[in-house]
Amino acid sequence: MSDNMTAGADSDRQAEIAAKGSAFSAEELQQITEDIVGALKTVYDPEIPCDIYELGLIYKVDIEDDRSVAIDMTLTAPGCPVAGEMPGWVADAVGAVAGVGPVNVTMVFDPPWTPERMSEEAKVALNWY
Repeated sequence: MSDNMTAGADSDRQAEIAAKGSAFSAEELQQITEDIVGALKTVYDPEIPCDIYELGLIYKVDIEDDRSVAIDMTLTAPGCPVAGEMPGWVADAVGAVAGVGPVNVTMVFDPPWTPERMSEEAKVALNWY
């Protein structure tokens, strides 16, 4: 079973997923989700002083019953100088979360990233209004 988490996912949705036959209890899914989001927030775009989660660069996170994690992410621009490095940074950060198995990060560019994907927190921090 795939437990899908996207930026802004709420705890009711997470509990609902867990209740539908996941190997995770609702509490465990909630905790691992919070821990993964926390780990994603430690990874920063080196050209923009904001973390990749708040920038909206994380498109999808699937947590499988075997505890493996699949992440779809993008970049602010396809020609980003750290395009080859950032997936490794993300995999390392999420892989350090207690209870997480192997992490696979896939770079996607459809849909393209736009500033509208940024959280309010990121927009305030960057004065992008």
